[in-house]
Formats: sequence, C-alpha cells, structure tokens
Amino acid sequence: MPADFDVPPGEDADAAHRTWTQLRARCPVAHTDALGGFWALTRHADVARVAADHTRYTTTVQNVVPKVAFTGRRPPLHLDPPDQTPYRAALNPLLSAERVARLAPAVRAIVAEAWAPLIARGGGDLCGEFSARFPVRVFGHWMNLDGALEAQLMQSGPAFIQAVQAFDTDAMRGTSLVLYDMARTLVAARRADPRPADEDPVSALLATRVDGQPLPDEMVVGTVRQVLVVGIVAPMVMVGSIGRHLAQHPELHDQLRAQPALRPAAVEEFLRLYTPYRGFARTPRSDVELGGRPIRAGEPLALTYASANRDEAVFDDPHTFRLDRPNIGEHLAFGRGAHYCAGAHLARLELAVALDALVDGCARITLDGEARWCPYPEIGPYALPVRLQADAARGTVATAGTVTPAA
Repeated sequence: MPADFDVPPGEDADAAHRTWTQLRARCPVAHTDALGGFWALTRHADVARVAADHTRYTTTVQNVVPKVAFTGRRPPLHLDPPDQTPYRAALNPLLSAERVARLAPAVRAIVAEAWAPLIARGGGDLCGEFSARFPVRVFGHWMNLDGALEAQLMQSGPAFIQAVQAFDTDAMRGTSLVLYDMARTLVAARRADPRPADEDPVSALLATRVDGQPLPDEMVVGTVRQVLVVGIVAPMVMVGSIGRHLAQHPELHDQLRAQPALRPAAVEEFLRLYTPYRGFARTPRSDVELGGRPIRAGEPLALTYASANRDEAVFDDPHTFRLDRPNIGEHLAFGRGAHYCAGAHLARLELAVALDALVDGCARITLDGEARWCPYPEIGPYALPVRLQADAARGTVATAGTVTPAA
C-alpha cells in the first residue's frame, strides 16, 4: 500500500509534531514503510483505547517501534496479564507514592551533585552531562547497587541507548548482553545475600511465588535487565526538553522561580507537551479496523503518545504551554491500562527535583549550540549545549533545594 507518511532522517521534535498535526487532521491512523513498516495512531482516543485493551492488542510481539528486543524476554514490559501480573506485583510496592517519597532526600542529593559541575563551569551539555547521568544513580540507589555495578551501569546503560538511537542492531545485541551479565551478577548476589523484599526489587522478585513456585530464573534476569535501563532515557529526554523550553521562554523561568507552588502543574504540562515517547507498540491479535483503516493481525501499531497529548480534540491550544490547563490529568505520558508506567511516581519526583535545579540553580538558561535529536522510539534532545547564568544579585545558586556559593 502507498505510505501515508515518512520518517525523515535527522528529524527534530518540531518536524515530528508538524507531521502528526497534519496526520490527525487528514489521516489519523497512518501507515509508513519506514523502520520496517508500521501503523501510527496519532489521536488521543485511538491511542488510549488500544493501550488499555491488552486482550485485543498485545505487547508480547513487539513493544516499541522500531523493534529492538533481540536478546530475550524482559517482563513486565514484554508480557501481558496474567503473565505480567506477578512481576508488577513484586515491583509496584517499591514504586508506590509512599515509597518514592522516602527517596526524595537521596534524589535531591544525587541531582545536586550532578548539577554542580555544570553551574561551576557556567554551562555544558544539559543532557549528556546532567540528565543522562543522575537517573542512573537514582536507579542505582533504588536497586541498592554496589559502587562497582553502579559505575558499570553508568557506562553500559548509555552505550545501549546510543546503539538503539543509531539503530545499530549488532551494537544493540552486544550492549544488551552486557546488561544481561550485570543482571545475572545482581541476581546471584541477592540469592547469596537476600535483602528484605519490601526494600529491594531483586529480592522481591526472587521472593515471589506463583502457585507455590518461584518465577523462572531467566525471566527474573530479564526483568532486572529491563529495570536497569528503563528509567534512564525518558528523564534524560524530558529534562532536555524542559531546559530548552525554559531557555526559549525566560519569562516562565522567572515565574516558576518566583512562585514555586506552580511547579507541580508545570511538571504535568511539560509531560504533556514534551512526552518523550512516540513509538510504544502493540500488535493486534486478529484483524481490526481503526479510524476506518483495516489492519491485519500481526501488523505493528505505534502508540504515538507524543501526538495524542497534543490532540486538538482533547487539549485546547495543544502546542502551547499552559499552567492552568483544566484537563491535564487526561495526558497519556505514562500510558494507560496494564502497561501504565510502574515508575510514574519516581519519574515525577526526578522531574520535580530537576526542575528545581534548573529554575533555582541559575538565573537564566541560554542555548549554546545545536541540539541533537532522538530518533524513534523517543522524541526530544539527547544533547543540548547551554550556558547557565549564575545569580549575581543574590551571590548564591540554589541547587536542587540547597544553597551553595555561586561560581
């Protein structure tokens, strides 16, 4: 069939949103031959309906566009209920709102440490030197990694992400296998020296029983492998998008600095406006019709969350940042249904603390070069050169909730 749209190389975020705006108006369920061929769902209603219906649309065949899982099954993302359920049941309590709130002091300390070198130098790569680094340490803290494994993750996690961004299948396999080796090391360590299941995700998985039997060894390893990197990319991209927006809208920087009570609303609006995913996938189990288009069983569907969250039918003036958006709770940044992001509370905490650093940590953010943009499945910058202006008037720089001498 003729392609409805193309995915041009080097596509930036603004170009993608222009394409989706056109598709929502003329062809909301659109096919492309790019990236192996897939259907893109661009309207909020279609994305929400398919995301919530795991009985008709499965994640077990392909979970992102382009297809990048070559090295094994990785619960819970790669499974549907009921197979997914015991893995989510093990991890969800460790990612509850109450549990995540207890992590706040550690997250603030980690973000402050990552932010300090940039403000001391007066700038740098906001993504590569800040938002690509602190989420690794946050996950390392949450997973109780020792120093050696955390240092290895700091190298291996970004290496895998770079391979995915380049769509280098050989590098994806190689870097993924390194992460699998890390996962096996961690699982072996917890078998030898278990932690309380309510304090440690690996121990929680090992303690889980289904009909009296433990979870399969390789599925536990796959889950740990998934958890090692699943929370790294989205915060990197989101913080880059937030920093770019604040640089382009200094009046918002000033407003959020003067009125901290507005920041929770700002985080939600940033999540809507700059949703970092455009290619989470589902596969219909049988022939279906969506938006008047017949789709055969087995054809991949991209749930384009970033497009759905700018759907004019749901969000008034959707391309504009608005702190007073009345229906902000309808955004799909964390998905919908059984695969709703288990780490949503932790992600919100990380973004809130990072926003504090950006807003309180300098008087002004200025773009200092060209951004480099993520390809599918993410959308947003993975490199963002910036200059950071210290607050000379106060003589201090507030860094993630603390006050330190200005550079």
